[in-house]
Amino acid sequence: MDWKSYDPNGYFDELVGRNGSIRPPARQLIHYLESLPPEEIESRRQMAEATIQEMGVSFTVYTEEGNIDRAWPFDIVPRTISAKQWRTTAAGLEQRLKALNLFINDLYHEQQVLKDGIIPAEIITESRNFRPECIGITPPLGVWAHICGTDLVRDGDGEFYVLEDNLRVPSGVSYMLENRAITKRVLPELFEKDDILPIDGYCASLFDMLASLSPRDVRKPVIVVLTPGIFNSAYFEHAFLAQQMGIELVEGSDLIVGDDDCVYMKTISGPERVDVIYRRIDDLFLDPSVFNKDSVLGVPGLMRAWQKGKVALANAPGAGVADDKVVYAYVPEIIRYYLNEEPIIKNVETFLCDDPEHRAYVLENLDKLVVKPANESGGYGMLVGPHSTKKEQAQFAKLIQDNPRNYIAQPTLALSTAPTLVDNGSLEPRHLDLRPFILQGRDTYVTTGGLTRVAMKKGSLVVNSSQGGGSKDTWIVDGGEE
Repeated sequence: MDWKSYDPNGYFDELVGRNGSIRPPARQLIHYLESLPPEEIESRRQMAEATIQEMGVSFTVYTEEGNIDRAWPFDIVPRTISAKQWRTTAAGLEQRLKALNLFINDLYHEQQVLKDGIIPAEIITESRNFRPECIGITPPLGVWAHICGTDLVRDGDGEFYVLEDNLRVPSGVSYMLENRAITKRVLPELFEKDDILPIDGYCASLFDMLASLSPRDVRKPVIVVLTPGIFNSAYFEHAFLAQQMGIELVEGSDLIVGDDDCVYMKTISGPERVDVIYRRIDDLFLDPSVFNKDSVLGVPGLMRAWQKGKVALANAPGAGVADDKVVYAYVPEIIRYYLNEEPIIKNVETFLCDDPEHRAYVLENLDKLVVKPANESGGYGMLVGPHSTKKEQAQFAKLIQDNPRNYIAQPTLALSTAPTLVDNGSLEPRHLDLRPFILQGRDTYVTTGGLTRVAMKKGSLVVNSSQGGGSKDTWIVDGGEE
């Protein structure tokens, strides 16, 4: 492969420097790829596709015609990051989740952060994800968001920035693990040395974290994964994690809450008490007796059992109050307030449309900014200004004016790129992001790297798999310092 002709078009490239030099963490990978003839690289790509089919790695896309199961879109050229840079990034992620959990706990108790004016009270009272039902409750260890998926991007300076925090029902970690399994099959020679740090400890760490929440002091607490069912887009992940942890995958109809306020799982040998529920169902569908009365996904009485400390829920109901993209803008101040520390990882500059000055600037610059609704996910409901039409800009101007609290705007970032194999067998730069996963229970754990999502369409900034994005393995490389 001729890396001299590879052109990142002025963007920061993860593997190749501006002058065509190879970045140190990528040297071993690129030297290996250079040794392979084009037909061998194509053979490896086909092997990856066959492996994905064989392993049944899929995701569900919701369309007007119905739900479609698609094979996981995967690129065989990994993304490389130096271990030294990752250690700093992991410390920043740990700091961020620790502060966010203190913030959530404060909101459901004294609300001192609001009284001290660190964040305007109306932002919380108007939040779709603030749950009054959780006021006064202290979950095990005082932790609300036990599993967090934080989206990171690299800008033109090569530094990581936090794009958003996912604290409600974060997904994607199974694909991170499967990406590694596929890459080990496709490029096994590169794993013979120890420079690529392993990621296979996640499921054991997840199990240990969940077990630490058990309300009963038993040697082996009963833990389950609560799924909405097979039609959910992340069902593959729910089944994968349950299988990897050796615990039961259940739906709401498999659980009941007894007169003693304990949760029981129906089994062929009778009811079995459940200690911890790793729930993959949104708050409003958890308990029809408290939230959406029409929900058939949840368990009547589940909130009562949780409020009385008879079962642990991860993530706790109400944790999504810190998932709000408007709250995101205040996270640096939240870190300073609760930890008396400077944020290790910076936020992306953010304009709050609820602020008259910010709103005026946003409305004047819709063609340059990315506009996002406060509580959507998956890349839906957003405007990418430079790629939008005048009609779309006018529609968003009205949406912002009608409900300014619900929108934020950010500069269109010069998202980093990485070499990606395209249909003609050549390598072209494609934009990407990174979603590491952070666990907090008694201890805090950060994945070694995370899920790299890549925009497979040339020039696109949208990395979500539901909108045409793909993925690649993420290598944290020991000794490959910049």
